[in-house]
Amino acid sequence: MAIELHIEPDLASVSDHAARLLAEAIERKPALSAVLATGNSPMASYARLAELRRDGKVDTGRMRVFQLDSYIGTPDDDPRSLYGWMDRSLLSPLAIAPERVIRFAATPADPDEECRSFREKIGMSGGFDLSVLGLGPNGHLGFNEPLSDPRSTTRVIDLTPESIVSNAVYWGGEVAVPRRAMTVGLDALLAARQTILIVVGAAKRQILKQTLEGPISPAVPASYLREATNVTVIADRAAWGGGA
Repeated sequence: MAIELHIEPDLASVSDHAARLLAEAIERKPALSAVLATGNSPMASYARLAELRRDGKVDTGRMRVFQLDSYIGTPDDDPRSLYGWMDRSLLSPLAIAPERVIRFAATPADPDEECRSFREKIGMSGGFDLSVLGLGPNGHLGFNEPLSDPRSTTRVIDLTPESIVSNAVYWGGEVAVPRRAMTVGLDALLAARQTILIVVGAAKRQILKQTLEGPISPAVPASYLREATNVTVIADRAAWGGGA
């Protein structure tokens, strides 16, 4: 398996480990291009990285950050806005200026054209130096839902029922979850020069096993990480099943 797996006791240890890897990557290349997932699993890692920044141990302000995914038609002040969440929980604490953020338009007139433009921006940057991802309950990365394959590009996608259910907790019920989104494609994510996958909680146990040990298949898009280079998975014992 072309993945480096680390099992940590709990969320705090996972977050310390991930923040350390992030800080090391930034130290090697302060102006790196990174695509950073929102979601509960990686947020504590960003908070820990922000603590390192405040302590003067890492300078995050020169990073270039790409948005991973975005619901279509949710303005920044909408509680469901993934960019708004990203700004509050990640960009501001890490002192990353707006001009260093490559984002999806919140309410694009033509979502397909917005995705085409975003693909161009990824290409112009030379691709991602670093990708930090969470693991969806159905094996998605970003919103690359099941049946996405390694050729899947940055595009508009319809959310699956599993993703709608898993996101309902953030927005007060399934009815509030937007049904369409834009996502960075698997092609760009799998080409990242370094990937950190953060997996926390017993609810992710089955899909983590499928990702790491099941068939490499579009049925579990995250399984393609086993064919990528320089991938580190950091999971807590609850997600792994109690073993180390």
